[in-house]
Amino acid sequence: MNDDYKIKFIADEMLGKLAKWLRTLGYDTVYYHDGADSRLVQRSLEENRIILTRDIKLAERKLARNCIFIKSENVWEQFKQVIKELDLDTKSRLFTRCLICNAELASISKESVSGLAPPYIYKTHDVFCKCPSCGKIYWSGTHKDNMLELINNLDKET
Repeated sequence: MNDDYKIKFIADEMLGKLAKWLRTLGYDTVYYHDGADSRLVQRSLEENRIILTRDIKLAERKLARNCIFIKSENVWEQFKQVIKELDLDTKSRLFTRCLICNAELASISKESVSGLAPPYIYKTHDVFCKCPSCGKIYWSGTHKDNMLELINNLDKET
């Protein structure tokens, strides 16, 4: 595994869309919306995660030393900022994490999604992944192509 993917994030409650896009790249990204900033900072220290926040008071905390203050309100600008500041790999592990719960996806057989995937998808696709945590089924489709195009365009800009 590329050492780059040892980078882990914890995004505060203002950055849920950014968390999703970092997961799209394959980065372990916790979306933290469960309580006080002090618990977020503690978790970042315990799990060696980089804090992503738009909260200046959180970013200025002494214990939040491994933190990136996100400048823009625009998710694309946020995404570009993190990619550029950390020189992130945007290719090696695309679509390997659940966008919902952050778990690593597992390849599964086509037969195992019979009755779970929509009939047309089951008929026209052969490759499926499943989240072992939340059970969401993934397959390649136009949504994936659209996301890939956005990522490729961001790469050209950074």
